[in-house]
Amino acid sequence: MSQLLLIRHGENDYTRKGKLAGWTPGVHLNDVGQAQAQALAEKLAHSPIKAIYSSPLERAIETALPLAKAKGLTIHKRSDVGEVRYGEWTGKSLKALARTKLWQVVQKQPSAMQFPDGETLRDVQSRAVNEIEKIAAAHPKDMVAIFSHGDIIKLVLAHYLGMPLDMFQRLAVNTASISVLQRQGSMPLVMKVNDQVLVKKEKTETKETGKQKETGKQVNKGNR
Repeated sequence: MSQLLLIRHGENDYTRKGKLAGWTPGVHLNDVGQAQAQALAEKLAHSPIKAIYSSPLERAIETALPLAKAKGLTIHKRSDVGEVRYGEWTGKSLKALARTKLWQVVQKQPSAMQFPDGETLRDVQSRAVNEIEKIAAAHPKDMVAIFSHGDIIKLVLAHYLGMPLDMFQRLAVNTASISVLQRQGSMPLVMKVNDQVLVKKEKTETKETGKQKETGKQVNKGNR
Protein backbone atom coordinates (compact mmCIF):
# COMPACT_ATOMS: atom_id res chain seq x y z
CA MET A 1 0.00 0.00 0.00
CA SER A 2 1.39 3.41 -0.99
CA GLN A 3 0.37 6.77 0.43
CA LEU A 4 0.92 9.95 -1.54
CA LEU A 5 0.80 13.25 0.33
CA LEU A 6 -0.08 16.03 -2.11
CA ILE A 7 1.11 19.26 -0.50
CA ARG A 8 0.51 22.73 -1.87
CA HIS A 9 3.33 25.23 -1.46
CA GLY A 10 3.16 27.96 1.17
CA GLU A 11 2.05 31.55 0.81
CA ASN A 12 4.00 33.98 -1.37
CA ASP A 13 3.35 37.54 -2.45
CA TYR A 14 1.53 36.37 -5.60
CA THR A 15 -0.98 34.25 -3.68
CA ARG A 16 -1.35 36.95 -1.04
CA LYS A 17 -2.18 39.58 -3.68
CA GLY A 18 -4.37 37.28 -5.81
CA LYS A 19 -2.07 37.06 -8.84
CA LEU A 20 -1.13 34.12 -11.06
CA ALA A 21 2.56 33.35 -10.66
CA GLY A 22 2.60 30.46 -13.10
CA TRP A 23 6.19 29.64 -14.06
CA THR A 24 7.50 33.11 -13.20
CA PRO A 25 11.05 32.59 -11.86
CA GLY A 26 12.10 33.92 -8.47
CA VAL A 27 8.74 33.66 -6.69
CA HIS A 28 9.76 32.86 -3.12
CA LEU A 29 7.81 32.16 0.05
CA ASN A 30 7.05 35.23 2.13
CA ASP A 31 7.31 35.21 5.94
CA VAL A 32 3.92 33.55 6.33
CA GLY A 33 4.84 30.92 3.75
CA GLN A 34 8.11 30.16 5.54
CA ALA A 35 6.21 29.70 8.80
CA GLN A 36 3.80 27.38 6.99
CA ALA A 37 6.70 25.31 5.64
CA GLN A 38 8.10 24.90 9.16
CA ALA A 39 4.64 23.98 10.46
CA LEU A 40 4.28 21.32 7.76
CA ALA A 41 7.64 19.81 8.74
CA GLU A 42 6.55 19.61 12.38
CA LYS A 43 3.14 18.23 11.51
CA LEU A 44 4.75 15.45 9.47
CA ALA A 45 7.70 14.87 11.82
CA HIS A 46 6.53 11.42 12.87
CA SER A 47 5.15 10.31 9.50
CA PRO A 48 7.16 7.50 7.83
CA ILE A 49 7.93 9.46 4.67
CA LYS A 50 10.45 7.64 2.46
CA ALA A 51 10.82 10.11 -0.44
CA ILE A 52 10.10 13.71 -1.33
CA TYR A 53 9.17 14.98 -4.79
CA SER A 54 8.51 18.56 -5.84
CA SER A 55 7.65 20.93 -8.62
CA PRO A 56 10.91 22.63 -9.68
CA LEU A 57 9.56 26.09 -8.89
CA GLU A 58 11.15 27.93 -5.98
CA ARG A 59 8.03 28.30 -3.86
CA ALA A 60 7.45 24.53 -3.91
CA ILE A 61 11.10 23.64 -3.23
CA GLU A 62 11.23 26.11 -0.33
CA THR A 63 8.10 24.56 1.17
CA ALA A 64 9.66 21.10 0.91
CA LEU A 65 13.05 22.05 2.38
CA PRO A 66 12.23 21.99 6.12
CA LEU A 67 10.68 18.53 5.82
CA ALA A 68 13.57 17.27 3.67
CA LYS A 69 16.09 18.51 6.23
CA ALA A 70 14.15 16.98 9.12
CA LYS A 71 13.94 13.61 7.34
CA GLY A 72 17.41 13.69 5.79
CA LEU A 73 15.91 13.20 2.34
CA THR A 74 16.76 14.54 -1.12
CA ILE A 75 14.13 16.56 -2.98
CA HIS A 76 13.46 15.03 -6.41
CA LYS A 77 12.26 17.65 -8.89
CA ARG A 78 9.49 16.73 -11.31
CA SER A 79 8.37 19.25 -13.94
CA ASP A 80 5.12 17.38 -14.60
CA VAL A 81 3.79 18.34 -11.15
CA GLY A 82 4.88 21.93 -11.85
CA GLU A 83 2.38 24.75 -12.15
CA VAL A 84 -0.04 25.26 -15.03
CA ARG A 85 1.57 27.19 -17.87
CA TYR A 86 -0.85 30.10 -17.95
CA GLY A 87 0.74 31.82 -20.94
CA GLU A 88 -0.46 35.42 -21.31
CA TRP A 89 -2.35 35.19 -18.01
CA THR A 90 0.90 34.84 -16.07
CA GLY A 91 1.44 37.67 -13.60
CA LYS A 92 -2.07 39.07 -13.94
CA SER A 93 -4.49 39.60 -11.07
CA LEU A 94 -7.48 37.31 -10.64
CA LYS A 95 -9.72 40.38 -10.34
CA ALA A 96 -8.67 41.59 -13.78
CA LEU A 97 -8.94 38.12 -15.31
CA ALA A 98 -12.43 37.68 -13.87
CA ARG A 99 -13.61 40.43 -16.24
CA THR A 100 -12.55 38.50 -19.35
CA LYS A 101 -14.70 36.12 -21.41
CA LEU A 102 -12.26 33.25 -20.90
CA TRP A 103 -12.78 33.43 -17.14
CA GLN A 104 -16.23 31.94 -17.55
CA VAL A 105 -14.72 29.06 -19.52
CA VAL A 106 -12.20 28.37 -16.75
CA GLN A 107 -14.95 28.36 -14.13
CA LYS A 108 -17.81 26.66 -15.99
CA GLN A 109 -16.22 24.49 -18.68
CA PRO A 110 -12.53 24.10 -17.86
CA SER A 111 -12.25 21.04 -20.11
CA ALA A 112 -12.54 23.47 -23.04
CA MET A 113 -9.96 25.93 -21.70
CA GLN A 114 -6.66 26.71 -23.33
CA PHE A 115 -4.78 29.57 -21.75
CA PRO A 116 -3.63 32.12 -24.35
CA ASP A 117 -0.17 30.95 -25.45
CA GLY A 118 -0.33 28.34 -22.65
CA GLU A 119 -1.59 24.85 -21.83
CA THR A 120 -5.01 23.28 -21.95
CA LEU A 121 -6.31 22.03 -18.62
CA ARG A 122 -6.88 18.60 -20.21
CA ASP A 123 -3.16 18.37 -20.97
CA VAL A 124 -2.23 19.63 -17.51
CA GLN A 125 -4.36 16.99 -15.82
CA SER A 126 -2.93 14.27 -18.04
CA ARG A 127 0.73 15.09 -17.41
CA ALA A 128 0.20 15.54 -13.66
CA VAL A 129 -1.71 12.26 -13.26
CA ASN A 130 0.89 10.42 -15.36
CA GLU A 131 3.63 11.68 -13.03
CA ILE A 132 1.65 10.69 -9.94
CA GLU A 133 1.26 7.19 -11.40
CA LYS A 134 5.02 6.93 -12.00
CA ILE A 135 5.77 7.99 -8.43
CA ALA A 136 3.21 5.55 -7.02
CA ALA A 137 4.71 2.72 -9.09
CA ALA A 138 8.18 3.55 -7.75
CA HIS A 139 6.92 3.42 -4.15
CA PRO A 140 4.36 0.60 -3.93
CA LYS A 141 4.71 0.26 -0.15
CA ASP A 142 5.89 3.72 0.91
CA MET A 143 4.56 7.06 2.07
CA VAL A 144 5.90 9.89 -0.11
CA ALA A 145 5.41 13.66 -0.10
CA ILE A 146 4.77 15.54 -3.34
CA PHE A 147 4.95 19.35 -3.23
CA SER A 148 2.96 21.03 -5.97
CA HIS A 149 0.44 23.77 -6.77
CA GLY A 150 -3.24 24.44 -6.17
CA ASP A 151 -4.67 23.79 -9.63
CA ILE A 152 -2.39 20.79 -10.17
CA ILE A 153 -3.51 19.12 -6.95
CA LYS A 154 -7.17 19.88 -7.66
CA LEU A 155 -6.89 18.34 -11.14
CA VAL A 156 -5.20 15.23 -9.73
CA LEU A 157 -7.81 14.84 -7.00
CA ALA A 158 -10.62 15.25 -9.52
CA HIS A 159 -9.17 12.41 -11.59
CA TYR A 160 -8.93 10.01 -8.67
CA LEU A 161 -12.37 10.95 -7.39
CA GLY A 162 -13.84 10.11 -10.80
CA MET A 163 -14.97 13.73 -11.01
CA PRO A 164 -15.45 15.31 -14.45
CA LEU A 165 -12.82 17.90 -15.24
CA ASP A 166 -15.58 20.48 -15.59
CA MET A 167 -16.25 20.15 -11.83
CA PHE A 168 -12.69 20.39 -10.53
CA GLN A 169 -13.17 24.01 -9.44
CA ARG A 170 -15.48 22.75 -6.68
CA LEU A 171 -12.43 21.43 -4.82
CA ALA A 172 -10.52 23.68 -2.40
CA VAL A 173 -6.76 23.32 -1.97
CA ASN A 174 -5.30 26.11 0.14
CA THR A 175 -1.66 27.04 0.62
CA ALA A 176 0.30 24.65 2.87
CA SER A 177 -2.47 22.05 2.80
CA ILE A 178 -2.14 18.27 2.62
CA SER A 179 -4.35 15.99 0.53
CA VAL A 180 -3.81 12.24 0.73
CA LEU A 181 -4.10 9.53 -1.92
CA GLN A 182 -3.78 5.88 -0.95
CA ARG A 183 -3.22 2.99 -3.31
CA GLN A 184 -4.41 -0.48 -2.29
CA GLY A 185 -3.64 -2.65 -5.26
CA SER A 186 -5.28 -1.01 -8.26
CA MET A 187 -7.84 0.87 -6.16
CA PRO A 188 -7.03 4.56 -5.53
CA LEU A 189 -8.60 6.07 -2.42
CA VAL A 190 -8.79 9.78 -1.63
CA MET A 191 -8.28 9.76 2.13
CA LYS A 192 -8.04 13.47 2.86
CA VAL A 193 -8.47 16.82 1.08
CA ASN A 194 -7.15 20.28 2.04
CA ASP A 195 -5.88 19.54 5.56
CA GLN A 196 -4.32 22.89 6.37
CA VAL A 197 -1.57 23.85 8.76
CA LEU A 198 -2.38 27.05 10.58
CA VAL A 199 -0.10 29.96 11.29
CA LYS A 200 -1.01 33.19 13.00
CA LYS A 201 -0.47 36.23 10.80
CA GLU A 202 1.02 39.18 12.62
CA LYS A 203 1.65 42.66 11.27
CA THR A 204 4.92 44.40 12.12
CA GLU A 205 6.44 47.65 10.89
CA THR A 206 9.73 47.49 9.02
CA LYS A 207 12.39 49.96 10.15
CA GLU A 208 13.34 50.82 6.56
CA THR A 209 9.90 51.87 5.31
CA GLY A 210 7.69 52.17 8.36
CA LYS A 211 5.12 50.09 6.46
CA GLN A 212 3.30 47.14 7.97
CA LYS A 213 4.42 43.66 6.95
CA GLU A 214 2.70 40.33 7.59
CA THR A 215 4.75 37.67 9.32
CA GLY A 216 3.75 34.17 10.26
CA LYS A 217 3.85 32.53 13.67
CA GLN A 218 3.19 28.83 13.96
CA VAL A 219 0.00 27.80 15.71
CA ASN A 220 -0.43 24.06 15.27
CA LYS A 221 2.17 21.46 16.16
CA GLY A 222 2.49 17.73 15.73
CA ASN A 223 -0.37 15.97 14.00
CA ARG A 224 -3.20 18.15 15.19
